[in-house]
Amino acid sequence: MPTVEELYRNYGILADATEQVGQHKDSYQVILDGVKGGTKEKRLAAQFIPKFFKHFPELADSAINAQLDLCEDEDVSIRRQAIKELPQFATGENLPRVADILTQLLQTDDSAEFNLVNNALLSIFKMDAKGTLGGLFSQILQGEDIVRERAIKFLSTKLKTLPEEVLTKEVEELILTESKKVLEDVTGEEFVLFMKILSGLKSLQTVSGRQQLVELVAEQADLEQTFNPSDPDCVDRLLQCTRQAVPLFSKNVHSTRFVTYFCEQVLPNLSSLTTPVEGLDIQLEVLKLLAEMSSFCGDMEKLETNLRKLFDKLLEYMPLPPEEAENGENAGNEEPKLQFSYVECLLYSFHQLGRKLPDFLTAKLNAEKLKDFKIRLQYFARGLQVYIRQLRLALQGKTGEALKTEENKIKVVALKITNNINVLIKDLFHIPPSYKSTVTLSWKPVQKVELGQKRANEDTTSGSPPKKSTAGPKRDARQIYNPPSGKYSSNLGNFNYEQRGAFRGSRGGRGWGARGNRSRGRLY
Repeated sequence: MPTVEELYRNYGILADATEQVGQHKDSYQVILDGVKGGTKEKRLAAQFIPKFFKHFPELADSAINAQLDLCEDEDVSIRRQAIKELPQFATGENLPRVADILTQLLQTDDSAEFNLVNNALLSIFKMDAKGTLGGLFSQILQGEDIVRERAIKFLSTKLKTLPEEVLTKEVEELILTESKKVLEDVTGEEFVLFMKILSGLKSLQTVSGRQQLVELVAEQADLEQTFNPSDPDCVDRLLQCTRQAVPLFSKNVHSTRFVTYFCEQVLPNLSSLTTPVEGLDIQLEVLKLLAEMSSFCGDMEKLETNLRKLFDKLLEYMPLPPEEAENGENAGNEEPKLQFSYVECLLYSFHQLGRKLPDFLTAKLNAEKLKDFKIRLQYFARGLQVYIRQLRLALQGKTGEALKTEENKIKVVALKITNNINVLIKDLFHIPPSYKSTVTLSWKPVQKVELGQKRANEDTTSGSPPKKSTAGPKRDARQIYNPPSGKYSSNLGNFNYEQRGAFRGSRGGRGWGARGNRSRGRLY
């Protein structure tokens, strides 16, 4: 094993040889042998090996392997030095191998070392994006779980930081192609991260690109399969996929497949859904997603059938008025509970799809059914008006900090919900029923009202508190509103919906979780 002095002497020979450095193979071999020495010799070797690497292609394998020995050294300072120099080995056909090695090194628990690996990967990404992606995806597809997890997170956080000249159209096409392979077997959390990666690609910002993403999500959601409401994994998968799809829908990218599936498979089973997350109002969550998608539904094959299913579900939440006794008092003990949050979602969805079949209520329902519906609407509207007045009175004069209390936040959301329902009910009371009004769902940010927009749109915010409080709750902290106790019922809560991991058998087909932990042995 060479000493420190011998390493310096051979370094001098190579440094002084300038253009003839390639003729001093023996001197470079001495430096390679430095990895077998002590701490001082290893530190020098970690710096000297990469410096002259390009001059000895015939020793490339030996040089890379020597540097990798240093990347696995017990001394953290030697490991850091060796990792820092790895990008110098990323030349030509060696680059994918170096990318593969760096990807494996992401599993380190040393934060400084981890940052060095990240920086090294970014460095070679700028040299050759395709080659670097080859190494990353190789480990994502075949590597250990911890490596796979960190490689995916690297892509999801670092790709967006790269300049356009690095992320060319060809590079983005490679990312899409390789991602599709990974998506054949992913966990729920991995799926969400890949959707984040893909939706950020410039080439997928177009209508056709968004359509591709929607098709990817639909495939993950297994929309061809029969929905099993009692299987929490099945429910979990559908919710996660739909949540990824919703931001992609537009007037040109339709939600028809998802809306059809919800109407045919999910709505009939709404009451028997098994929640995948404790504390989540799964029924309301499903109805909110359906409402958001309904705005972008295209031509539907079985529109009348699905509209009837939606109508029937709406009726379940719009009770008939209680029967009155001969003395004019209620015969029952209490009036029905009005579930405003559910009705907002169902009424909005019905209103959106009803536009496509405007004679549904008049021509497709018999007179008795229509009369029954009008009675329910009237009863609901009556309770609605009382509660809207109460809410406006309670919020009157309150501004700034006063509106930020938990109690007043609830009331602000409640006013939005009830105003929305009020506008939609007014539309359906027209003869014939109208579907022209526009409302913003209570949990969505309020959009600016353009001049000249119809009065019906203004009704949604009339009498509401100051503008500062009109923005709806964020998507990841949706508020669930039911009317107050007494004549109504009260329950409001916040839920953070977490990805549980239930996609494609949770990678079970790949022996997920059975590959063991990485040892310090050579994996490269």
